[in-house]
Amino acid sequence: MPGQVFAIIISVLVFACVGFATFGIAKLVSERGAGLRRLERFSKPEPKSRYEVAGLLGADDGGKRKHSVNELIRSILTAFGKAFEDKQYTSKIERELAKADIPLRGSEFMGLNLILVLVGAAYGWLVLGHVAAGLILAFIGGLLPNVFVKTRQGARLAKFDAQIADGLVIMSNSLRAGYSFLQAMDMVAREMSPPISEEFTSAMKEMSLGSPTETALVTLSDRVGSEDLELVVTAVLIQRQIGGNLAEVLDNIAETIRERVKLRQEIKTLTAQGRMSGLIIGVLPAALGVFLYAVNPEYISLLFTHPTGRLMVGLAVFGELIGILAIRKIVAIEI
Repeated sequence: MPGQVFAIIISVLVFACVGFATFGIAKLVSERGAGLRRLERFSKPEPKSRYEVAGLLGADDGGKRKHSVNELIRSILTAFGKAFEDKQYTSKIERELAKADIPLRGSEFMGLNLILVLVGAAYGWLVLGHVAAGLILAFIGGLLPNVFVKTRQGARLAKFDAQIADGLVIMSNSLRAGYSFLQAMDMVAREMSPPISEEFTSAMKEMSLGSPTETALVTLSDRVGSEDLELVVTAVLIQRQIGGNLAEVLDNIAETIRERVKLRQEIKTLTAQGRMSGLIIGVLPAALGVFLYAVNPEYISLLFTHPTGRLMVGLAVFGELIGILAIRKIVAIEI
């Protein structure tokens, strides 16, 4: 009935918000050192100063309770993720999490997905009393963490691509000043802000642990997933094999990357109208339907009670999806 459909829609939206908040809290709780990479677990922890030790000794019960809550949440994620440990696909998930700068293990991430799926299914089945609602909420609960990871990956990759040209300029200037290639990388890691400083720091740590420079650079390119960085790594590997003026090569690549960034911004400006059209097409029908239901439920109830109306709603949703995908395909221009 229309009232039940409206209640299900509101419940789905509430569950989506709760799911995003839960995933964000779990991510913050599992931070291992303010965004440092997973390789830092092999390095020795820095000794705490006497002020930090005094602060720890003088911590109140609130701090202890916070620590215990963090440990509890972490233990819950670990418990639910034990079934996924030592699986081949967890390593792939960890690579995706590394691209998004989310310091979770693959098994922990799968455990978080399982928790959200079970919570969504239980909420829809026991609270709303509908098996279909439970299936929908379970699907949304399993989808939310993956959407969040993809969003973080896109934002971090865009920020990295905006920094790489400046990083290459620093490296080329360092090479001209007489520094070695590794010292030039260390200069970028110390002088620039995240995420490029974090990625270069991880590469330097790999090299300090005995990994060859070529292997560390290839791993860096695979971990970041940037086409611009892949171009840089390819040029560096070729230069290390056949020789040449690396500083000049890096300057040329930096200029090429700047032109590509400029072209991307121009394309984004030119396709703004198409992207806005896709947003309006996707949001306007649903918003209009909710508004009509709030103003005059009897007017729109026929769409949910009559078989023809249900068919029209299904076709409308299918048409919406086709239109959104078509517009996204049109405005997605490869450079």
